[in-house]
Amino acid sequence: MGCDGGTIPKRHELVKGPPKAQKVDKTAELVARWYYCTLSQEKLCRPIVACELGRLYNKDAVIEFLLDKSADKTPVEAASHIKSIKNVTELNLADNPAWSGDKESKKGDTYDDIQSARFICPVVGLEMNGRHRFCFLRNCGCVFSERALKEIKTEVCHKCGVPFQEEDVIILNGNKEDVEVLKKRMEDRKLKSKLEKKSKKCKSAETASQQDTTEEAPGPSKVKNRKDCISSSSGEKRQIIFTKSSGDNGSSSVPGKVNKAASTTTKRSIADSEEKSEAYKSIFTSHSSAKRSKEECSNWVTHTAYCF
Repeated sequence: MGCDGGTIPKRHELVKGPPKAQKVDKTAELVARWYYCTLSQEKLCRPIVACELGRLYNKDAVIEFLLDKSADKTPVEAASHIKSIKNVTELNLADNPAWSGDKESKKGDTYDDIQSARFICPVVGLEMNGRHRFCFLRNCGCVFSERALKEIKTEVCHKCGVPFQEEDVIILNGNKEDVEVLKKRMEDRKLKSKLEKKSKKCKSAETASQQDTTEEAPGPSKVKNRKDCISSSSGEKRQIIFTKSSGDNGSSSVPGKVNKAASTTTKRSIADSEEKSEAYKSIFTSHSSAKRSKEECSNWVTHTAYCF
């Protein structure tokens, strides 16, 4: 009936060890990462977007996730770094002409070829099924295979001609090392954007303060008029005050011309006064010389008559 001496149980039959790790099917994992959305677990359909870590999403699922602000919202690790629609880029994918997955009606009696993919590399022609490494450009969203970028080294996109750098290349569904590198790049970009915003705010505040100081300071025309009043004589003060009142009434656009006219009139008045003074001096000297000549003549006549 058992354990009566005919059979001897072994150790692995009596003692249960730790459970063995379940092996994940690689083909199933590739299908889940390259054919389904990481947020909603639905089939990828256009428009398709990708985050800065290289994960694929449906754009509708990302928008619904961002709009859902309820308290019962379940946290999703795959989309925890997505705070706005600007954190994702819409992909510009090239269709595979040999793919006919959605065209034929599947009833379960046909063979589903997992190796064939819906999209391909437009340069080399490799299928985007997870067997080959693919990447996209953050500036334009065009998708290429890594082999195409290595074989044809350019600084311009092969499809649309937009310039790019090495930091703009993001690998799709990369391994752990690739994800760590992409995380560092994402953090550096966020820090740069914050610093740029702070610098712009400081510059705007400085310009506003400079404008306020210029508005409070007196204009150059007012300072000049004040100096002219102090340096000029009493007759010139009246003319300069008249030019001030005319400039304040609305002729502020021609303050220089008025000051020039006032200075010319003052110069003319001074010149006229000097000429008049010289004329008076000449007349006085002429009269005095004539009187002296007459007196000398009379004295000479009297002197001669006395002698004779």
